[in-house]
Amino acid sequence: MSDEAQKLRMQLAERLSAAGHLRTAAWRRAVEEVPRHEFLRGGFFERIDAPGRPTAWTPVMPDNPRWLSACYTDHSLVTQIAGTIEPGDLRGEIARLPTSSGTLPSLVVRMLEDLLVENTHRLLIVGAGTGYSSGLACRRFGSDHVTAVEIDPDIASRARGALGRCGYTPTVAVGDGLAGWKDGGPYDRIVAYCGTVTLPYAWVEQTRPGGVILSTVGGWMYSSELARLTVTADGTATGRLLDGRNSFMLARPQTPPPIGLLPDIDRADDQPTELAAHVLEDWDTRFVAQLAAPRTQRMTLEREGKTEHVLVDVEAGAWAVLRQDGSRWLVRQGGPDNLWDRITDHVTRWHYDGSPTLDRFNIVVTPERQTISWQR
Repeated sequence: MSDEAQKLRMQLAERLSAAGHLRTAAWRRAVEEVPRHEFLRGGFFERIDAPGRPTAWTPVMPDNPRWLSACYTDHSLVTQIAGTIEPGDLRGEIARLPTSSGTLPSLVVRMLEDLLVENTHRLLIVGAGTGYSSGLACRRFGSDHVTAVEIDPDIASRARGALGRCGYTPTVAVGDGLAGWKDGGPYDRIVAYCGTVTLPYAWVEQTRPGGVILSTVGGWMYSSELARLTVTADGTATGRLLDGRNSFMLARPQTPPPIGLLPDIDRADDQPTELAAHVLEDWDTRFVAQLAAPRTQRMTLEREGKTEHVLVDVEAGAWAVLRQDGSRWLVRQGGPDNLWDRITDHVTRWHYDGSPTLDRFNIVVTPERQTISWQR
């Protein structure tokens, strides 16, 4: 297997370089030398889509002839379902939500490249996952310069074991990555392989002035983008969004709550709206809508032969229901404020300013708040 795995690593590095994800020789050497399959020894789940059925997953274990080559594809590989179920626990299929994965290598290395590192830097990785990203970092910096924090003790243990098999001994801590990890700081770079709605100020506090934080930011309508921020001496982090439409599973403390029982969505009157529900199918528009309502979830209902588009902010108790009536759209709203009016105002102002792309958005994080705005 060693010769075949080495060949696959070299091929992966070549593909990532040709696509522009690997841009420096040091990170390319890391991809060529760190065996991704060692971080997937517990197997992974393969997605099964069938008409009329919910998405299901089936395990692929190391004794499967396709396992090794799949480890070196540029795909995310799901390694945990429903918070506890691993590939080795299952025979057959399961239709539950993934909760951990090995991120696709192109995104892993793109983010490491975007950190603009130097060999002497100390790095914190939030979301250890399989440990592969930590392995690449250890190859680049040395184990003593790398700390990873993982909220799930079992995932952390497996990552630590895989790293050890590869000869690396970074700190792999168990804890809420949103709180960072003070013991290894201050850091020159922090990179998060999990999604956030709000970047935690703890990361800013644990980064040296001039240091860089790289993480995706988004909301509960699941449009997100990479943000790269530089920490200043006054304790503020400022930066901008990068392009690419990148997403991760949200950090577990920031995942949305169950919608549960819907409010009485028939108790309000229909009002005309100029903004149609289908605008939220567009990634950039949905991101802008989330700036006005970051903790809003959306779903569709089929009632009386008609489709209704429902938005709910469970925490605030606000909701909106949109439906099409011929050529016009109608909205009903309830709760402490008019949720759809808030979204409409934000999206309309963005359109008025020329609908700038997400790489023209700025982000500022202070002890009090996170602010994302676009350049006109």
